[in-house]
Amino acid sequence: MKETISFEDFSKLDIRVGTIIEVRDFPKARKAAYQLTIDFGGLGTKNSSAQITELYSKEDLLHKKILAVVNFEKKQIANFWSECLVLGVYNDNNNVVLLKTKPDSPLNGSQVS
Repeated sequence: MKETISFEDFSKLDIRVGTIIEVRDFPKARKAAYQLTIDFGGLGTKNSSAQITELYSKEDLLHKKILAVVNFEKKQIANFWSECLVLGVYNDNNNVVLLKTKPDSPLNGSQVS
């Protein structure tokens, strides 16, 4: 377990619902990854790099609702700027399984609280 944080620390995270609207291969990434464009409703679209190629095809990801932290600083990964962090957990095979919502769940941009 990581170090205990305060509720104030946790409340600084801005976790939102978004829909993946574009998925591209990312050949310049060191580990296999996709470049995602995600629609966060009123917040607009944000890009993210995600190492999820083992469990998800590009077709599987298109139009999926996901959860992401949208208030991290941009991070450059090769020639790409990642603007948010898509959330997932590692399975028994050390592959990332996305945290997602049901298709009819809250609107894009809805905040997790």
